[in-house]
Amino acid sequence: MSASNLPEPGPGTRERLIAAMTDALRRRGLHGVGLTELLAQAGAPKGVLYHHFPGGKTELAVAAIDDVVERMLGWLDGLLARNADPVEAARQWMQGATARLSSTGFHSGCPLAAVALESTPDDHALRDALARAFATLRERIAVALEAAGEPPQSARGVAALIVATYEGGLLQARVAQSTEPIQQATQTLLSLLAARTAR
Repeated sequence: MSASNLPEPGPGTRERLIAAMTDALRRRGLHGVGLTELLAQAGAPKGVLYHHFPGGKTELAVAAIDDVVERMLGWLDGLLARNADPVEAARQWMQGATARLSSTGFHSGCPLAAVALESTPDDHALRDALARAFATLRERIAVALEAAGEPPQSARGVAALIVATYEGGLLQARVAQSTEPIQQATQTLLSLLAARTAR
C-alpha cells in the first residue's frame, strides 16, 4: 500500500481527551463527570492523562475551553466573512447555537457558561481561561462592528451585549427546554440594534 493510500490517522490521545472533556462540560459540567468516565470515553489510560495534562482534570478543562473558543471563532469568522453586516452574522451565530442545543434535546449547552457557573474564586486557571475566552469573542465581534462603521467604544458595548445574549439565552433555553428564551432575546436585541442604526 502506497503512502497516499494509507488511511487517515484518527485523533490522537490528547485530542480524544479534550473531546471527551468538551462533551462532559456541554452536558454535565465540570463536576458532573469523573476522571474514570472521561478516560473511558477517550479510550485512554490514567497515566496518559497526566502525561498530556500534568495538572489533571483542571488543566484538561482549560485545554477544552481553549479548543471550544478556537472552534467558535472559526465558525464566527466564517459568518463574518460571508456577511457584510456583522449584526446579521451574529444573528446566524446565535441561530446556529440554538439549533444545536435543540437538536440534543436541550442536553448539550455552551461549555463556557457551564464552567463559569461552577467556578469559584479559587479556580484561578479556569477563570483566567474563561475570561480570555469571553474577551476574545467580544473583541472579534467588536472589530467587525468597527470595520462596519461603529465607533470603537460603542462597538465594544454592542459586542458585549451580543455575547451576553448568546450565553444567557442558551442558558435560559436549556433549563426551559425551549428555544423561546434565546429566540426572544435575540430578536429583541437585533430589533433594537436595527432601530438604532436606522436613526
